[in-house]
Formats: sequence, C-alpha cells, structure tokens
Amino acid sequence: MTEPLNIGSHDLPITEELAAFMRTGWADTRRDNVTALPIAPWAAKRRAALANRFPGERLVIPSGRLKVRSNDSDYRFRPHSAYSYLTGASEPDDVLVVEPSGQAVLYLRPRSPREEGQEFYRDRRYGEFWAGRRPDLAEAAELYQVECAHIRDLELKGPARVLRGVDAAVDERAPRGAGDDELESFLSEMRLVKDEWEVGELRSAVDATVRGFEDVVRALPQASGHPRGERYLEGVFGLRSRLEGNAAGYDSIVAAGAHACVLHWIRNDGPLNAGDLLLLDAGVESDTLYTADVTRTFPLSGRFGSAQRQAYELVYEAQTAAIATLRPGARFRDFHQAAMRVICDGLRDWGLLKDSTDALMETGLHRRYTLCSSGHMLGLDVHDCAKSRAEVYLDGVLEEGHVLTVEPGLYFQPDDLTLPAELRGMGIRIEDDLVVTADGAAMLSSGLPRHPDEIESWMEALA
Repeated sequence: MTEPLNIGSHDLPITEELAAFMRTGWADTRRDNVTALPIAPWAAKRRAALANRFPGERLVIPSGRLKVRSNDSDYRFRPHSAYSYLTGASEPDDVLVVEPSGQAVLYLRPRSPREEGQEFYRDRRYGEFWAGRRPDLAEAAELYQVECAHIRDLELKGPARVLRGVDAAVDERAPRGAGDDELESFLSEMRLVKDEWEVGELRSAVDATVRGFEDVVRALPQASGHPRGERYLEGVFGLRSRLEGNAAGYDSIVAAGAHACVLHWIRNDGPLNAGDLLLLDAGVESDTLYTADVTRTFPLSGRFGSAQRQAYELVYEAQTAAIATLRPGARFRDFHQAAMRVICDGLRDWGLLKDSTDALMETGLHRRYTLCSSGHMLGLDVHDCAKSRAEVYLDGVLEEGHVLTVEPGLYFQPDDLTLPAELRGMGIRIEDDLVVTADGAAMLSSGLPRHPDEIESWMEALA
C-alpha cells in the first residue's frame, strides 16, 4: 500500500518524464559502518525490565507525531521520553512493541528507496530531500540493537497495554485496556532511579549549562543596552544549548527585576536595569535528551544591595539546609520541609510573620512568599517521572541514583503591601542538580557559585 505524500498546495506538478528521471542515476549510499548507539545496551536492559513487569502481555509505546506550529510548519520533533528511554531512537511515528514473549520489535518508517515512489523528493514532512536521511531497516537494527520492521506492518488488534495520549493514530487503532494507566505509571516510575549511563548524560548536560551561564554573564554589557535585554540573554544561552546539545531543555526563564516574581516567566522581553537582580533558570538538553535545570540569581550591577543580600542569604541558607537532608532513606518531602523551616525562621526574624515556625509550617502562611515546592526529579523531562504514583515519588523515600533539583525561593510581589518597599518586586531562586549517592548526595552543578560573595567574585572574573 502506497502512503499519501505530504505535499503542499502550491507544489509544482510532476510529469511522468520527471518522475521516471528521478528514479534513476543514484549512487548506492547504504552504510556499512553503522555501529550501535552507546545507549543500546542500557535500553535493552530497560526493555527486559519492562517485559518482566508485564509478563505475557503485549506493550505498545509510540514515539509520537509531528506537531504543527503554524499552517504547514512543524515544531522540531522530540520523541516521548518513555520511547527514548527504551530505544534511543528519535524519529516521529515510530512504535515500540514488546510482544508477550518478551521480544521487542521497533516499527519505524525506514528510508524510502530512490528506485520507486516519490517520497524522497516530494514529501515535505518525511522526504529525504526535505527532512534529511532516515536509517533503513538494517541500519536501524544495528543502531538500536533491536529487531526493526516497517511501520506499515504494525498490527494493533487484540489485547495490549498502550501508552496513550502520545500518538492519536495508535490510540484510535488500539482498543483501550484497563491496564493502560498502570503501564503509564510504571514507565514513569522505572525512570526514577538513574543508571550509570544516565548520570553521565546528566552530568554532561549540567557541565554545558554551567558554560551557558558563564556566557550570559559575559554578555551582560551588550545585553544591558538593549530594550529587550532579557531576550538577548535568552539567545546567548540558546546558542550554547544548540552548540553543545539538542536544545534548551525547556523555555529559559530570564527574569530581571519584578519579572522574577513570575515563576514561569518565559516572555523574556524586558530590559536589564542596573539596580535589579536577574533570575536565570535554564538548562541544556543533551543530544540524548537528558536535561539540566539550574537557577542562579545575581545582581546586574555585579554587587548585591543590602536588602538583596539579606533576601538572597535567607534563600541560600534554606537551600543549604535542604541539601543536607539528601541521602538514601530520607523522605522525598524532607528537603522541602527543611528549606521551609529556614524560610519561616527568617520571615519571623524580619517581622513579616508573627507566629511560631511550627505554627507557620502548619498554616502555610509563609507560602505567600514562596509559592511552590522546593524541587523535583530530573532526567529526560525537566519535571521527570511526573506520572509516577504519589507513594513512590512525592510520598516515597530517596534511593541511590535518584537525580533531583533543590530550588527554594522567595518571591516578593511588587504590589504586596505586607512587605517593606525595599523588598517588593524582588524574586530569588537558587537551584542545583544533585544525584543521591550511597552516603549522601553529589552536586552536579557545583561548577557554579552559590554564596553571594562567590557570586560577586564570579561575575567580576567574567567581566
């Protein structure tokens, strides 16, 4: 069966003579030196663990579809994290199937032959001349170290657990089963503990992120003169992300002044005023799709003002207390509680809140100024493993190999009359990426300074 081509309405028609001409005269470009991706042996272990969890069942995990950005332009494709975790592949419309026997088959769209059809030069979405070369079936099998078959041969009849909401065509063809939600949760939970290879990829992503933060500080003089200085810095970090990785792992938050009080400020269209703080929350996503997630808050002038330093030091102390709780066996929620006790103590000392720390922890009044939790799991997704059950994530305990962020913050809204004027419009967050080890935790992002004195020295050295 010939699949319809994705051809634009303004494409020129093809004559029979041109079609015949396009089928001939091509050199043999089959690749004989294809080697397995480094992820391949790790992905094989993960597929085996998945099959062992659901013995005798058919499991269907799609990569996802291209998504339209506007009209006939698609976003750059990024596969679903569970699919990437289990295969290392990154093409749209693919489907991994684990058969009841435990045998895995990767159904994909192989490179189209030049001797037949018109896809390779006419199809705007999938044609090799439009979108680049795909591996053929033999190449794909070598790359991913798994049996590969043409996507047109995929059958979705009969009982199966399906990762839904990823590929609408797969959802439509595959009968919904009672166990689909359980599959989704397990695919999330099996990624909670990172293996050695994953930790290495995250470390590389964080190292590139450190260099990106240094780029931003070096660019401050040029960016400060631009009416959209935030966007200038976003572009600087984005360049590092594309040079050393796949992209930024999420939309960078470049928030100067009161914009830092907006937790997910991604408009990044404001100026950089010398007396303000800049909150930069950004992470490089590696070519293997593991992302860093780091935040630093620093003074655009290079020196903290007295009120800025006071607020920054409280967040610093809160983060330090939170990091000290990280170890195997600690509850996941412990680090947030430790950070919030320090914040409550500080807000009481400043006279902003009157109740005891224990009472504040009970009533949550401090959350007017902190707003959100103090961290999350990190990996293929910036908020990794989000479909895990609460009892194994939020209410669970830490294990060696967990990778997470610790990121307490204070967000003093510019119109908050409970605050003294010198604090209004100030947002501060310090975020680091850590891996839980046998006896504590190792900070992956230690290449960036945290203490305010170190921040000032770092900025001066990069000027």
